[in-house]
Amino acid sequence: MSTPRRHSHFDLTGKAALVTGARRGIGLAMAEALAGAGADIVAVSAHLEESGSEVERRVRDLGRSFEGHRVDFADRQAVLEFSALMNARQDPIDILVNNAGTITRAPAAGTTDEAWDHVLAVNLSSHFLLTRELGRAMVERGSGKVIFTASVLSFQGGILIPAYTAAKSGIAGLTRALANEWAAAGVNVNAIVPGYIATDNTRALRDDPARNEAIIQRIPAGRWGRPEDLAGVTVFLASPASAYVHGALIPVDGGWLGR
Repeated sequence: MSTPRRHSHFDLTGKAALVTGARRGIGLAMAEALAGAGADIVAVSAHLEESGSEVERRVRDLGRSFEGHRVDFADRQAVLEFSALMNARQDPIDILVNNAGTITRAPAAGTTDEAWDHVLAVNLSSHFLLTRELGRAMVERGSGKVIFTASVLSFQGGILIPAYTAAKSGIAGLTRALANEWAAAGVNVNAIVPGYIATDNTRALRDDPARNEAIIQRIPAGRWGRPEDLAGVTVFLASPASAYVHGALIPVDGGWLGR
């Protein structure tokens, strides 16, 4: 039996997609979704296994090529060196998914300088640096897709996560600023806005019965999101279907922001 032909608007065959924070959670789901749509995957994470990772297995099972890299996104020089390596590839990066992130929970008055700097470096500065370097080449080619992982905290203050909220608010602004500059050059810059998703970063909330119940009661869909809930919008923003979508922040939050 022949393989059904994908709808051309969502077909990523022949495209190379770089996904940061791809070892687990949302990034893993994004990488798998892009591979399922036909893209070859470059996966990056601070702790990615040299071989045999879950993301590698899923991508290869879908028949796509896989390349893995370990990069500390708190290390500016490491990010710049990795950017240069990617720009030197024979096959350029067509799709950049900026998803790497970390979170520190503490009252603002108890947040240390070190914790603040670390969260801002991983969640905001590294994304700008990588996007600046790879985006320059996209602009020169006249095509490319940049997808940021924002957050509902890009719009709200949150509780006990001032650095994370500041970084994700910065991602919202960066998405709009880069879209304004690069849209005319054929480069789409957009962001996905996950709501409360069941990942390692939210385990502390889910393990707290009172907070868990309060969050679920606040979500119109009545449940925590799953990483795979981000799959469809990731493929959409990476594909020709979103050719006229620039500077958008698309919530995938079970209705949280509309409440």
